[in-house]
Amino acid sequence: MKFSIIYEAQMVDTSRANEAQVFQDMVEQSLLAEELGFDCIWSVEHHCLTQYAHLSAPETFLAFIAGATKRIHVGHGVVCLPFKMNHPIKVAERIATLDLLSRGRLHFGVGKGGTPQETGAFGTRLDEVTAQVDESMYLIPKMWMQEKIEHHGLIDIPPRPIHPKPFQDPHPLMYMACTRNDSLYTAGSRGLGALVMGFNGASEIGERNAAYRKAFSERKPEDQVGFRPNEHLAALCATVVLDDRAKARKIGIRGQRFFAESIAYWYAGAVPPRTDDLEEEELLSELKKSEDRVVAFLGDHKIPVLSDTHGNYNINDDAYGTPADAIRQVEKIIAAGADEILFLVQMGTIPHEVSMETIRNIGKHVIPYFRAKEAAAAE
Repeated sequence: MKFSIIYEAQMVDTSRANEAQVFQDMVEQSLLAEELGFDCIWSVEHHCLTQYAHLSAPETFLAFIAGATKRIHVGHGVVCLPFKMNHPIKVAERIATLDLLSRGRLHFGVGKGGTPQETGAFGTRLDEVTAQVDESMYLIPKMWMQEKIEHHGLIDIPPRPIHPKPFQDPHPLMYMACTRNDSLYTAGSRGLGALVMGFNGASEIGERNAAYRKAFSERKPEDQVGFRPNEHLAALCATVVLDDRAKARKIGIRGQRFFAESIAYWYAGAVPPRTDDLEEEELLSELKKSEDRVVAFLGDHKIPVLSDTHGNYNINDDAYGTPADAIRQVEKIIAAGADEILFLVQMGTIPHEVSMETIRNIGKHVIPYFRAKEAAAAE
């Protein structure tokens, strides 16, 4: 099992001073994670989504983390591949360079950037995105494997050598962001690792794991992306772990409410996120109201209400509580089929000191518990 942290750079206060502080906080948290035995620091890529995600240049953030650490891996979860957002040649060059400098500690996830707010900033229509992402994800690994590349499709590349080549042979492990069963099928059928985003309960993760494993086992050689099949499912786990269970749950659910409302604002035209300090039952009630508003919006716009619509509002399975609570939740996610836990410890309303305490508790109690189980099973 792998135990990792994923970052969005989410914040309530978007002033320049606080924005700078959030980035410094993430660095401090990542350095602590390396000390305590975490496996990887993952970064999203989003653009123009105020409050929800300010990590628009993950290649810079991850390079800084890799340079400040010695052991922990770094992962793109994900690079957005529409051509105007990230030209495939530049992606191949950046990924290979960081893989060299980190001596093979890099993981490469691919995805879309799924809102008109983001793709429109780069002059790309949403109906153009999928085809561009598909073409780019197949093309980039060929740049690492061939001395010279030439390509003529949705994008034209004249005969050129692409440098440098990655440290990992043949290239870094590749992944795909997944939110629905159809995307899990795509990831599995193309031999990619699956990064399952969203606040899914263990039962939902189990369903998605089954879809992914089936697609991976039945994949065709001609559908393989890259030259290094990667059967690996990583599942998001929003986490606040404190000695005081009631305090952890209040802080965690409040953070999840901010997360859900901020993404609903950008993805579904809902109201801006709120930060009022409510008790747990009141927070749960507000989360339900927010979900109902989003579903109503989708219905009004004749957009299908799919299972992932509800994912950010799921509060039946969570890791908000004591180390024992976190262990129970992680056990359920592992039993559902996950190979890696993507701990989300930094949401907009969660104070830095709470994120630090959460990382300490995971590193001192949760990870050692599972490492001991692994050692006992090995013996």
